Amino acid sequence: MSNNQVKNRAPAPIQISAEQIIREAADRQEKHRLDPIVKVHDAEEYQSHLRDRRKHFEDNIRYRRDHIGNWVKYSRFEEDNKEYERARSIFERALEVDHRSSELWIRYAEFEMRNEFINHARNIFDRAVQILPRVDQLWYKYVYLEEMVGDMPKCRAVWERWMKWLPDDNAWTSYAKFETRCKQLDKAENVMRRYVNEYPSARAFLRFAKWAEFNLGEVNLAREIFESCLSELEPEEAYQARVFKQFASFEERQGEHERARVIYKHAMKLLKLESNEMLTEESEANLSKYEKDKRTELYQAYVAFEKKYGNRQGIEAVILTKQRLEYKKRLDTDEHDYDGWFEWAKLEMDHGDEAAVRDVYEQAVSKVPPSDKKEHWRRYIYLWVYYAIFEELKMTDLERASQVYSACLSMIPHRKFSFAKIWIYAAKVYVRRKDIAAARKLLGRAIGLCGKEKIYIEYIGIELALGEIERCRKLYDKYVSQMPYNCSAWKKYADLEKSVGESERCRALYELAITREVLDMPDMLWKGYIDFEIEEGEFERARNLYERLLERTGHVKAWISYAQFEGSDYGKGSTTARLVFEKAYNSLKEDNLKEERVLLLDAWRVFEKAKGDDTSISNVEAKMPRRIKKKRMRVDDSGQELGWEEIFDYHFPDDNDAASSNIKLLEMAAKWKKEQAENGDDDSDLDSDDD
Repeated sequence: MSNNQVKNRAPAPIQISAEQIIREAADRQEKHRLDPIVKVHDAEEYQSHLRDRRKHFEDNIRYRRDHIGNWVKYSRFEEDNKEYERARSIFERALEVDHRSSELWIRYAEFEMRNEFINHARNIFDRAVQILPRVDQLWYKYVYLEEMVGDMPKCRAVWERWMKWLPDDNAWTSYAKFETRCKQLDKAENVMRRYVNEYPSARAFLRFAKWAEFNLGEVNLAREIFESCLSELEPEEAYQARVFKQFASFEERQGEHERARVIYKHAMKLLKLESNEMLTEESEANLSKYEKDKRTELYQAYVAFEKKYGNRQGIEAVILTKQRLEYKKRLDTDEHDYDGWFEWAKLEMDHGDEAAVRDVYEQAVSKVPPSDKKEHWRRYIYLWVYYAIFEELKMTDLERASQVYSACLSMIPHRKFSFAKIWIYAAKVYVRRKDIAAARKLLGRAIGLCGKEKIYIEYIGIELALGEIERCRKLYDKYVSQMPYNCSAWKKYADLEKSVGESERCRALYELAITREVLDMPDMLWKGYIDFEIEEGEFERARNLYERLLERTGHVKAWISYAQFEGSDYGKGSTTARLVFEKAYNSLKEDNLKEERVLLLDAWRVFEKAKGDDTSISNVEAKMPRRIKKKRMRVDDSGQELGWEEIFDYHFPDDNDAASSNIKLLEMAAKWKKEQAENGDDDSDLDSDDD
C-alpha cells in the first residue's frame, strides 16, 4: 500500500474561499512607490550615479539572467551615457546566455547602426545569419543595412548567400525588387526564374507573371509564364481556379477579350463549373473550402466579364432570372420579409435597369405592416428611405424623391406614432430643391403631428443657417413651451441669444428656466448660467447664483464649485473660499452625509495644497476621516435575512455620536491593555533582579 495515499478525506474545519484570498491579497498589497528624481551636479556625483545604476542592472541580471529585457535595458543605459564599449560588452555577455535569440541579435545590430558603427553592424549580422540562417528578419535587416549605405555589390552578395538557404516566396520577390530598384532588370528576371525552378508551384508562377507584367512591363513574358504554368506543372497543381482567374484577368487588362473568353470557357469545362450536379457531388476530401470559394469567384468573374464584353441576354437571363425567381419564391412565402425586398432591390440596382428597381420598390412599399405597433414599422420605413435615396442619388430626380417621402408620410398613422427622421429627410429634400417655403410648411406640420425634439433641432438648424434669427426665436419659444422641462432646449436658446450679443435676453431666459419646478438636468442649466455670468465679467451675479443654487440644493458638487470660484482669480480670495468650504462641511455634517463630506475634504485638501500653507493643509488633514470596515445583515424587501455583508464606513474626528464614542472607548481599552502588558514586563524584570 502506498504511503502517499490520503487517509482522511473529510473537509477541513476552516474553509477558505477564493474571494477571501483575493480580498486579503488586495488589502495587504503595498502602494507603488516612484523612484526619486536624481539630479547630478558634478562629475563625482555622476560617476556615483552610474555605479548605482550599474549595480541595479547587474542585480537584475543575476536575479533573472535569461530575461533578455534586462540586458537590453542595461545596454540602452550605457548607450545613453555614451559608453559604447560597455554597451557592446553587455550585448556580448547576453549572447553568451542565449545566442539563439534573434531579437537579441537584432537589438545588438540596431545599436551599432543607430550609432553609425557600420562595420560592427556588418560583423554582427554576419555572425547572426551563420548561427540563425532560417530567421528571415535577420537577413532582411542585413540587406537593408547594405542597401542604405549604398554598397550594392555587398548587398547582392548577401542576397545570394540568403538564396542558398532556399527561403520562402517573399524573400525571392524582395530580391527581384532590389534588382529592379538597381535598374538591373536582367538580373531581376534571372532571380524570378531561379525562384520558379526552386519552387515549381502555381503560387510561384503567378507571382512571376505578376512581377513580369507590373514591374518589368513585359506582356509577352507574362503570357508565356501563364502558359508554362498550365503546361509544365502537374494537373493537380496547375488546374486551380485562381490560375485561370488571374490568366483571364491578365488578358482582359491587355484588351484581348477573345483570349480571355477562351480561358474562361476552358476553365468552366475543365473544372465542371457549368454543371451544378457535378459540383454538389464532389466530396469535401477532394475539394477544399478554399478551392470552392475560388471557383465561386471564378464563376462570378466570368459572369462579370460576359456582362462587360459578351452577350448580355445570355448571361443576364441565366443569372438574374434565377436569382429573381429565388427572391420571388421567398417573398411569396412571407411578403413582409423586408430584408428580402432590400436584397432584391439591391440586385436590381446592381444588374437591372431603373424601371426594374422602381418596380421592386413599389411592390415592397405596398406591403404595409399588418399591425399598428411601431416596432413592426421600423424596418418597413427604411424601404421608403432607400427608395427616395435611389431617386435622388441614382436618378437625380429630386421631385420624385419628394413624392416618395410624401407618400410615406401619408401611410404612417400619425395619431398613434410617427417617425421624426422621415419628416426631416423630406424637409431636407425640399431644401436641396431650394424650395424653402415648402420645407418650412412641412416642418410646421411635423411639429404639429410629431412634435419630437429632433424636428425642433433640425428646423432651428436650417433657419440658423439661413440667418433667420427671429424665426429661430419663435421656434425656440414653441420648443420650450412644449417641453419646459428640457434643460437642453433652454440652454440652446440662451446660447443663441448670447451668440447674437443679446446678453439681457440670455440672462432673462436663464432666469425663466431655473424657476421651473420640474427640469430634467438642472445642473447643466445652472452651470451654463454661471459660466455665462463669468464670461460676461459679472462675478457678483455669479456669486448670487451660487447662493441661490445652494438654497435649493446642498449638493456637494455645488459647494465645491462655489469654493473653487471664490478661490480663483475672479473670486474674493482664498479666505472666502475657506469660509465656503467650512460652511459646506458644517452643512453636510448636519445632514449626516459622510460620503459627500469625504469628497468635500478631498477637494478642500487639493485647494489648500495649491494655494494654502502648511498650517491650512494640516487643518484639513485633521478633519479627514478613518475608513472602517463593518458587517451588517442584508435583508430583502420582505424583511428576510440574506446573510452578512461587509461595508465601509467613515469615522470623522469631530463626530460626537454613539458610534464615535464606542470607537474611542475601544481605542482607550487597547491603549490600557498595551500599558498593562508593558507594566507586566517591568514587574518580571524586577523579580529577576531580586532573585
